Order: sequence, then C-alpha cells, then structure tokens
Amino acid sequence: MGLVSGLLLLPLAPVRGTLWVADHLLREAERQRGDPRAVQARLAELNRALEEGAIDEAAFEEEEERLLARLDSPVRYTGGRPVGGAL
Repeated sequence: MGLVSGLLLLPLAPVRGTLWVADHLLREAERQRGDPRAVQARLAELNRALEEGAIDEAAFEEEEERLLARLDSPVRYTGGRPVGGAL
C-alpha cells in the first residue's frame, strides 16, 4: 500500500478495527453456542438460581427448554468450530 492510499484510508482505521473486534466476538459466541460444556454450565447456573429463589419455576423451565434445544441442535462442537450445520 502506498503512502497516499494509506493516508486516504487512515480515517477508516477505527471502523475497520471495530469490525474486526465485532467479527471476533461473533466467532467466539458461535463457538460457545455450539459447545455442550457451555450449555451444561449455564444449566448449572440456572439450577442454582432456581434453588436460591432468584428466578421462578416458569422462567427456569423456559430457559431450560431453550438450552436443551441447543444441545439437541444438529450443530455439534468439535473443540474448534461447530460442524454439521449451517454457520
């Protein structure tokens, strides 16, 4: 990249940096979403919240159903990236 084009693109650097961060956050969220360990940890947190009275039975059941559906998803975690479904 030449000096002139570098100077012309300089105002876009914050935007490109923000997009890079957003892309990495999205990838990490997708990785965690497909990881059964993350779902199991969230289920454990949910059980504690119910036992401590922080949430009611209806909220527990709604979130539990959503989490269990994630475990039944055709996308499976392989330690690196989810496989078996659309990304």
